[in-house]
Amino acid sequence: MKYLKKITFLFLFSILILSCKEEKKDPSAEQMKEVLAVHDEVMPKMGTIAKLVGQLKPKVDSTAQGKVYEKAMKDLQESNAEMMDWMQRFGNRFDSDEIMNGKALTPEKKRWLKEEKQKIEALKQNVEVHISEAEALLDVQ
Repeated sequence: MKYLKKITFLFLFSILILSCKEEKKDPSAEQMKEVLAVHDEVMPKMGTIAKLVGQLKPKVDSTAQGKVYEKAMKDLQESNAEMMDWMQRFGNRFDSDEIMNGKALTPEKKRWLKEEKQKIEALKQNVEVHISEAEALLDVQ
């Protein structure tokens, strides 16, 4: 019986040690996933933007209504350009191992990641607003 208690104790102790030694994940890896998830949500909307720009462009003229169409079209084009700029800046700040493989970030890059999360969330909202406005405008015609 004493032998069984020792084996049980050693077994439980080994599990405890192994669980404590388990590699702790860098919280920034999860935040990177969140940033990429927002990107992945916004990126397909670039196709919607292109479609809406194509629908708005022929309606642009010198009339008051034509100017409204032109503003909606320019807002969409700016949203598209902002997305492309964001992706380029993001790619310049982080390497592929940091983006795709969860490589640990330096303290400076952790700050950058927080900034990028705020930027992509603001960009997402901007894209959604401009798409909604353009769709509403085209539905009114």
